Amino acid sequence: MKISIINGANLNQLGKREPEIYGKLSFEEYFEQLKKHCPNIEFTYRQSNIEGEIVNFIQQAGETSDGIILNAGGYSHTSVVIADAVKSISKPCIEVHISNIFSREEVRHKSLISAYARGSIIGLGLAGYRLAAEWFNQLIINN
Repeated sequence: MKISIINGANLNQLGKREPEIYGKLSFEEYFEQLKKHCPNIEFTYRQSNIEGEIVNFIQQAGETSDGIILNAGGYSHTSVVIADAVKSISKPCIEVHISNIFSREEVRHKSLISAYARGSIIGLGLAGYRLAAEWFNQLIINN
């Protein structure tokens, strides 16, 4: 199974930015742990701070991957075009938020992506990516 992980704006700052919210591990360090935890999944990882690039990543992954784990960061709350990209692909997408968006500023309480994602994992730190990967693993077992 091929799963694309796509991270949005500011997630390149994991491990540096607000460690009390996002933790002290960079995503690259976590990604190595995730690949070891799920050796039967072939992961690709892309990150961008640019909205249009994220749309391109989603569209490409919709053609080349079996599913997507998406953390669009702040774009989750503002980007109709990223939500439309998720809506336009036939592959399942799991939305991940490292922090609990409902315990933060009100502007973060709504995700435009959630309506088109197969599911959302919110507030469980970087473990949310592993949980999403495990959901994809269940697809393998059940099919």
